[in-house]
Parts: sequence; C-alpha cells; structure tokens
Amino acid sequence: MNKVIIFSAPSGSGKTTLVKHSLENFPHLEFSISATTRAPREGEAHGKDYYFLMPDEFRKKISEDAFVEHEEVYADKFYGTLKSEIERIWKNGKTVIFDVDVVGGVNLKKIFGDQAMSIFIAPPSIEELEKRLIKRNTDSLETIKTRVNKAQEELGYQHLFDQVLINDDLETAKKEIENIISNFTEK
Repeated sequence: MNKVIIFSAPSGSGKTTLVKHSLENFPHLEFSISATTRAPREGEAHGKDYYFLMPDEFRKKISEDAFVEHEEVYADKFYGTLKSEIERIWKNGKTVIFDVDVVGGVNLKKIFGDQAMSIFIAPPSIEELEKRLIKRNTDSLETIKTRVNKAQEELGYQHLFDQVLINDDLETAKKEIENIISNFTEK
C-alpha cells in the first residue's frame, strides 16, 4: 500500500529538523517538495526545497486541478502539494513525507485516510516558540508576531492528528519520531 507521513507544526516548532532527521534515517522515505509563492530563503533551491512559483502561476495550477491540496496561508502566500509529486514518489516505491502547514496537514489526512500517519509537532510553550523564531533570525519582529499569533490558533488543531509530539528536547523528539515512523511503515 502506498503510504504518506504528514509532519505539521506551527512555524519554529522544529518540524523541518525532524523531517530531515527522518529522511536521513529511513531510506524508504522521500520528501514531497511543496509548491509555494513565498520568496526563497538563503540557501533554498527551486526543485529541491520548494517549487517556487509566482502567485499567478500558482492560481493557474489551482484552476488546472494540479494540487492534492493547497492553502493561502497569508495574503498571496500560497503553499500546496502537486499531484505529480506524489505520483513520482510512489512510482519509485517510496513512502511520501510531507512538511506542511497545520491546515494542509489536516486536509492531507482527510484525503489519504488510513494511508497516512499525521504528526503534529508542538513547541513546549508559546514563549519558547517566540524565542526560537527570534533566534532563527530570518524574519522581522512584525513577522514573528504574526507567526506567534498564528501558532496559538494552530495549536487548537493538534487533536485532529494521529500523533502529537512536544519538541522540548530534540534528541528525545528524534527517538520518538523514529518509533512512530517504524511502527507505521512496518505495518
């Protein structure tokens, strides 16, 4: 059976670090590259980290029904999962791993049902989340405030996920993720 693993979390919860750890430790997983309209961060590459699209290109793909799911996370900031990306990974006999926003995670779980394991990565607290976002040094203080407010809202969705992992200690979180993935993919 074709399977998918969905990682969702508020920005700054450590989701991307745990996804990278999972990909390094499980060769049968492959990252689903999302499409987005946001600008690339330093070191990010088109077709590797994201498919970077202009808002008009993204809207055109929506009208062509090219997405499994998509979401306008902030004004003109779209994220989505292309159907062609999932098909490519399954064709290679691998399990798809998603790194998506919280609403996208809920939607993907509804779409894939029992084929999916959805994992919500939660910060230990909103205060800790804010510290992590400031430390990351990629956003303005105004953007950080927006992300923290959104995170408070997103925490209300965690009960819709199969697993909730509180990322307080990274090494502990890595071990927990390994157990979750092993139990799901070996079924």
